[in-house]
Amino acid sequence: MVAPARAGQTADISLVHAADGSLHVRLAGDWQLRGQLPSTANVEREIAARPPRVTFEADALGTWDSSLVGSLVRILDACRAQQVTADRAGLPTGVQRLLALTEAVPEKKGARREARRAALLDRIGASTVRAASEAAGFLSFLGAATVAMGRLLRGRAAFRSSDLLLIIQRSGADALGIVSLISFLVGVILAFVGAVQLAQFGAAIYVADLVGIAMVRDMAAMMTAIVMAGRTGAAFAAELGTMKVNREIDALTTMGIDPMEFLVLPRMIALFLMMPLLALYANLMGILGGAVVGVGMLDLSWTTYYHETAAAVTLTEIAGGIFKAAIYGALVAISGCLRGMECGNSASAVGEATTSAVVTSIVLIIGACGLFAVLFYILGI
Repeated sequence: MVAPARAGQTADISLVHAADGSLHVRLAGDWQLRGQLPSTANVEREIAARPPRVTFEADALGTWDSSLVGSLVRILDACRAQQVTADRAGLPTGVQRLLALTEAVPEKKGARREARRAALLDRIGASTVRAASEAAGFLSFLGAATVAMGRLLRGRAAFRSSDLLLIIQRSGADALGIVSLISFLVGVILAFVGAVQLAQFGAAIYVADLVGIAMVRDMAAMMTAIVMAGRTGAAFAAELGTMKVNREIDALTTMGIDPMEFLVLPRMIALFLMMPLLALYANLMGILGGAVVGVGMLDLSWTTYYHETAAAVTLTEIAGGIFKAAIYGALVAISGCLRGMECGNSASAVGEATTSAVVTSIVLIIGACGLFAVLFYILGI
């Protein structure tokens, strides 16, 4: 008889070949996850030789946890693979019950990570199917949002005006600080880059034209939209995702309230209305940033810079920038609300929805900006 293991003894596994050819597995020591565990590779190699029988002895076994059960599961799997009989009578009663429990519930298909990577065509196909599914989901959500907007125009949409006013404040006035900073710095950067090049040809005065046209046509609307995607679009996704995790959206549906009208529609209206105003404000701050460089670096007067900008920028360009900003606002709101409504039922899913909302918004904004550039060029605007 082997003496019981002393407290703190290292886990060990040893093999003994019996006279009848059976493989005797001896377990000793403390089997704990925080300790050093022996490998079962030697046991599996011996089982591959197909002994008639495998038995266990655990008289020297000390304290144990799930690490012991995991090692025994690997040994028993090897026995089943080689069609070798495994006698578990020598194992503690608790271990035998846990092993029986692991075998009672079949392993979920795909639960284990496959070591082999999928073939290239398989990955391309899976990515294509996933992209098509996401596109279908986006179009479906856009259709539902359009229906909700139609109900609003008919005066039948169900949402609280107080919620709309609160979202307008958060999407408009509360965003002035970050929009001011970003727009001013973008104007400074454009003016500085232009000044370095134009000063070589004695055309420093045209820095005002460069900054004014760039900000009014594209940069103000696009940079404001990107800022709002990271600030407000992400907040929309986090709010709706948290509501879905807490089953609040299901509660609204149970009460007969359409979540598209009650939750999504106010956010779409708020950003659609606030983005043009923020873009106009960004135009002013960007031109002001360019003026700081023009006056401070190029020795232009404030009056000269103002008149040059006013002559270069037209109302058509301003209207085009406002139109772009409104579309960008709708895209940011739709992306944020879509990812929030698609959120899973866990805390990590809320984080993933927030990240996905920002990425989707920025991709749509850049894509729409390129599309508008081509369209406006064709129309001669």
